[in-house]
Amino acid sequence: MFEPFQQFHGRTYRHARRLMRKYGVFWIGAIVVGLIAVLYARLIDLGFDLFLRMEHTYFWLPIFVTPAACALSVWLTRRYFNGAEGSGIPQVIATLQVGGERMGEKLLSLPVVAGKIVISLIAIIGGMTIGREGPTVQVGSAIMFNLRRFYPRANALIDRQLALAGAAAGLSAAFNTPLAGIVFAIEELTRSFEARASGVVITGIVFAGIVALAINGNYTYFGSMNVTGPFPNTMAIAVVVTAIVTGIAGGIFGWLLLNTRRWMPAKLLNMRADYPVRFAALCGLAVAVIGIVAGGKTFGSGYTEARGLLDGGQALSVFYPLLKFASMVGSYLPGIPGGIFAPSLSIGAGIGNALHSLFSSMSLPMLIGLAMVGYLAGVTQSPITAFVIVMEMINGHALVISLMATALISSRVSRIFTPPLYEALSERYAAQAHAATAPPPETEPDPHATAHLEQHPH
Repeated sequence: MFEPFQQFHGRTYRHARRLMRKYGVFWIGAIVVGLIAVLYARLIDLGFDLFLRMEHTYFWLPIFVTPAACALSVWLTRRYFNGAEGSGIPQVIATLQVGGERMGEKLLSLPVVAGKIVISLIAIIGGMTIGREGPTVQVGSAIMFNLRRFYPRANALIDRQLALAGAAAGLSAAFNTPLAGIVFAIEELTRSFEARASGVVITGIVFAGIVALAINGNYTYFGSMNVTGPFPNTMAIAVVVTAIVTGIAGGIFGWLLLNTRRWMPAKLLNMRADYPVRFAALCGLAVAVIGIVAGGKTFGSGYTEARGLLDGGQALSVFYPLLKFASMVGSYLPGIPGGIFAPSLSIGAGIGNALHSLFSSMSLPMLIGLAMVGYLAGVTQSPITAFVIVMEMINGHALVISLMATALISSRVSRIFTPPLYEALSERYAAQAHAATAPPPETEPDPHATAHLEQHPH
């Protein structure tokens, strides 16, 4: 009499096991991504608060702390966590484009996750101008990618879907921007959106977002921007001018990072290649000096300054975007782990503040919103992601057409100076992967033919 029950129990167990493998592992992974994204954000905030307390007590302390933190970050990255350098988004793009288990295990390994979190924390305690969004993307992608071992028949398609979903979920959970997570996956990470991947990505974003909302509550990253009344007559002119200025600035930033051999003195290039830790200390010193000159405003991601401008409770010098720009370049040249979204938004806010003298009839928060999306689009050359993420961050739905126009124009202007930054950096990872798997040449390679690979990707 128990045989039918036992058969039913066995079929139920096998069915539940199949469902767990097909859905449960993925859902648990998405929840873990959301949890780590929130905890990582709080860890970075605590680290920067520690730096601010030190800097407010002794304004000269960054002269020693910032170079030491930068040098330690580079030493740890190169010695123990190769693949954790820079934003992290180029690593994810390279893994998705090149594919292969070896590429993923190199750039999306769990040790890289640990290194990314720990070293970026060290860098932010030192006051470096970095954000946490790029690292969160790589961390989320790595966590999901490593779930492949729980699938009995893992293949390249599953690897790709997991890495893509983790990256989108990481960005969404970090800033409570679910639409931006989806658009980011389409526009920046894959440049396409397969039908089979769409449900996976959206599901990952939903589960990670639920965790973030449960911990942080429903919020907008920069608060809500109030836009009331009719738009000013100068709105169209302001959009075009802001887009051109931010597009040029964003293009110059990308050009500087991608073409260091064309503008850096030979001595600095040699130091960067032969003594990267010393070079990092020198960059940290430059960041510290800029921060002291700016009265401490250029340290960190720039979130406080951007939000203060949007709220109208903070006044910044018109030179702030230039100083922040220089600090941002100095922070990324050594190759320390850190993102560029938040510092870019801060620079954009500073540009909007400076342009307000030309468009005084416009609301300052409105102009700041346009400049934020313009500079982010200029740096990334991903206009749809830029205007969606800024729209969600500032609750700027009333400005959606203006934000969209600014992002599109700025992105086109930026492309005059440089190709898309993330894509160009990801190609260097891909080229290194191909070089590592290629058979050894019969003759010595031409050093000039591989000169573009000598620059450590960041």
